[in-house]
Amino acid sequence: MAAKTHRTAAHPAVLTTRALNRATLDRQLLLRRSGMSAEDAVTHLLGLQAQNTKPPYYQLYSRLTDFDPGELSVLMESRKAVRIVTLRSTLHTHTAEDALTLRPLVQAARDRELKVFRGRLDGVDLDALAAFSRELVEERPRPVKELREALLGRWPDADPLALTVAARCLLPLVQVTPRGLWERSGQVALTTVEHWLGRPAEPAPAPDATVLRYLNAFGPASVKDMQRWAGITRLKEVFERLRPELLTFRDENGVELFDLPDAPRPDPDTPAPPRFLPEFDNVLLGHDDRSRVIAEVNKGRNGVGNQTYGSVLVDGFLEAVWQVERDGEAATLTVQPLRTLRGGERTEITEEAARMLSVMTDATSYDVRFGTFLDFGD
Repeated sequence: MAAKTHRTAAHPAVLTTRALNRATLDRQLLLRRSGMSAEDAVTHLLGLQAQNTKPPYYQLYSRLTDFDPGELSVLMESRKAVRIVTLRSTLHTHTAEDALTLRPLVQAARDRELKVFRGRLDGVDLDALAAFSRELVEERPRPVKELREALLGRWPDADPLALTVAARCLLPLVQVTPRGLWERSGQVALTTVEHWLGRPAEPAPAPDATVLRYLNAFGPASVKDMQRWAGITRLKEVFERLRPELLTFRDENGVELFDLPDAPRPDPDTPAPPRFLPEFDNVLLGHDDRSRVIAEVNKGRNGVGNQTYGSVLVDGFLEAVWQVERDGEAATLTVQPLRTLRGGERTEITEEAARMLSVMTDATSYDVRFGTFLDFGD
């Protein structure tokens, strides 16, 4: 059933926060799990946030039926998926094809990052630094410390951190396996995406196709939403160019939203099962206005200081956080609700938690516990 909207003769339909929530969950494969492959899911989602090594696996677990973590590991080992800095200048797991195209699309963000460090690179020719860095990492993948030491040997008066930041901004560097493999991993070692994939670099694509893909995975959305997701600016003219192909709505604050005509917009009352998300999940970071999944009262409550917890969606919204502790063969998952759980919510959360532990850990026994309300200093 389509989302309930209301309109006047002079204005586009208004989508409520709950309608946006259900539409986004559907696009994100969180309203119901999908039978698509891990590779297809990574493509559909335009990548998986991967600041840490395990979150991409948990993102796919929450979205796919019968997900086996080994499926993503195989993609990475076979170089069909890679870990590379792209959106918002953070690490993402992308398919090989997207790594070759999305990385140049967001180069402007890396250029801005480089400007911050430019004053600490006096006397360094950036073209020479890029060429020398490429030679180093394409000779063999280099750990960050080794790359920094080699660059410092060439430019001893420069700031060591600025040198490595410059290399990562100037070159499309991937973290090679075994880093990021399920239950294996390894230290960070870098080479260029072209060298790792054995394919030439792609020119920066026109952003139009990426806008349409973003709406397919995150819409309905505003221009600012996509700019925040991608970490780039000046997309308004792209949306204007695409306007004849798109539908427009307003949110409850009057912000214009764009969407694909045939994209799903489920009824706001569609049931949304509990979902356990890792830290930095796509759905939590995909918009400028994140109220469609995080109510104002819970903003910033899924972490304390530098510690970020996993998030639990209850009825589609962030309503609890979680973490797992291991003691030998036993695993204990603790859920900390951010509000009083209603009706059968506790039972549904417990069942989903047990299912996740059975798939995503090798524990022979596990326990699900509920803590008291977290105090985040509100």
